[in-house]
Amino acid sequence: MPNKLIDVRYAASALKTIDIELDALETLRDALRAPQLREAVEQAITALATTRGRVVVTGMGKSGHIARKIAATMRSTGTSAVYLHPGEASHGDLGMITPEDVVLAITWSGETSELNDIFHYCNQYGVTLIVATSFPDSTAGRAADICLSMPPVREACPNELAPTSSTTTQLVLGDALAVALIEARGFTPTDFRVFHPGGKLGAQLCVVGDIMGTGEAVPRVTSDESLSNATLEMSRKRYGCTAVVDGTGRLIGAFTDGDLRRCIAAYDLSDQIGLHMSPNPLRVAPDTLASDALRLLNENAVSVLFVVEGEILVGIVHMHDIVRAGAA
Repeated sequence: MPNKLIDVRYAASALKTIDIELDALETLRDALRAPQLREAVEQAITALATTRGRVVVTGMGKSGHIARKIAATMRSTGTSAVYLHPGEASHGDLGMITPEDVVLAITWSGETSELNDIFHYCNQYGVTLIVATSFPDSTAGRAADICLSMPPVREACPNELAPTSSTTTQLVLGDALAVALIEARGFTPTDFRVFHPGGKLGAQLCVVGDIMGTGEAVPRVTSDESLSNATLEMSRKRYGCTAVVDGTGRLIGAFTDGDLRRCIAAYDLSDQIGLHMSPNPLRVAPDTLASDALRLLNENAVSVLFVVEGEILVGIVHMHDIVRAGAA
């Protein structure tokens, strides 16, 4: 049996760590509300959003791990970004930096010697250098064109040595820059899907137009056709219904299995389908997210949506199509 006293003690230590890092984030938030850091962040976002090159993110040690994540987040949200290892930079990889790039250096102390060659290179070739550091008067802070002065925070480590709270604030600042760039660039869910075509996220971002039935797969009859013809059309296709369109292809109604059961015993099968259809069926545009279409289906307790461009019928999608695509 585990010692419950030890479990409680360790849990308390874990909670203490979270509390300390939450305090650090509140400190960062307050600093960002103050003019100095807010104005520097505005300048940094402008530089990052308007660069004709890439964002080259760099850092050493734990700050290097944070820099890698920041670069990855930027790439996945529409900003061309790469990570540059400071050690490799000094042995040939400085050549990856062009005058049109912006360099974002992450260094808590501002005295990370491995970064110095990158700073000298940026200065020599006129490359915009943004530095995030807690010591603006440090070597890195003085080298920066834009210095993001991080507020001092207490490390969660009991010895206050291991980077914990400091790297958390670095990571959150990186996320803040990346999200601001999403807004600055007008990056949409459709754009996001271009960079995330695989896995669950890609499935959630797929649109109805990617999975709908089209052409001959779409059950359809014109409003002057008979109830009998509509029943045959519905039976030939797999959706359990048929669209009803006018002579121009405009969607004006639907006829379902339920409609058939309600009218088959009471009406003549030679009646025009327009007399028995349900008008104004649910419809979506091809660029509707599949997840939004699924929510519409569930809210209305139906299994099929018609897809229109303007008012013209162009496709049909079944709940099972959405589930198979992984958007459920």
